[in-house]
Amino acid sequence: MQAIGKKMKTIILHYHLFKNAGTSLDAAFKENFSEKSGEWVTKEFPGNPAKNRAELKQWIIDNPQARCFSSHTAFFPVPQIEGVKIIPVVFVRHPIDRMASAYSFEKKQGGDSFGPTLARNTSVAGYIETRLSMQTDRQCRDFHANRFATMFGEQQGDESTRAKMAVDALPFIGVVEKYSQSLECLETLLESHGFTGIKLKPVERNVSRSVKKTLPEKLEEIREQFSEESFNSLLEANKTDLEIWKTLYNG
Repeated sequence: MQAIGKKMKTIILHYHLFKNAGTSLDAAFKENFSEKSGEWVTKEFPGNPAKNRAELKQWIIDNPQARCFSSHTAFFPVPQIEGVKIIPVVFVRHPIDRMASAYSFEKKQGGDSFGPTLARNTSVAGYIETRLSMQTDRQCRDFHANRFATMFGEQQGDESTRAKMAVDALPFIGVVEKYSQSLECLETLLESHGFTGIKLKPVERNVSRSVKKTLPEKLEEIREQFSEESFNSLLEANKTDLEIWKTLYNG
């Protein structure tokens, strides 16, 4: 129980999902929270769920000066810390377009890790089909659902069920295809939680592909690189992500 008279601290926790405009959002946050003084901080966490959650919680505790935290690898659920109110922020993107963006990014990226090496040596279709063939690789298989599902334990349903429960439970989920509108909604939410005067400008950072084409145009370009059977398999492998995106985009 919170002690009487003790002021509750409110922070932002950005779950920065790969190729979901997270770098652009962090740039907007850093216009409001100084990275130099430690108001904006970032860190990555291990894949083991228990260690991930324990280290995430301790990171927040160990950085009392920070007001905005950002991580690509933090797992849900949102940590519970006495005296700290955490506003989770996460964005989703059309899953097929996100894969193509990941491919473009990794193709340009240096290094000899699996993703960049694969991207540099194949087409977008080859990249996606190869990653789909690896059952434990989630880059091109319900990527968002896999992350959202960590909000709830496996006893509460299958991955799709738990992911949709998380979408219903989270206070804010932005949509990349409605980025400016999402930022306006996020500003309003943060203002209501004491972040007075916060301004989130829609600055573009780390953009891998042309932003001039419409989403239907980009999706059609991708679809043309697959056989009908392969593209249908891709859609089936991302059924939950597509449902989540459609719900949020139309919501």
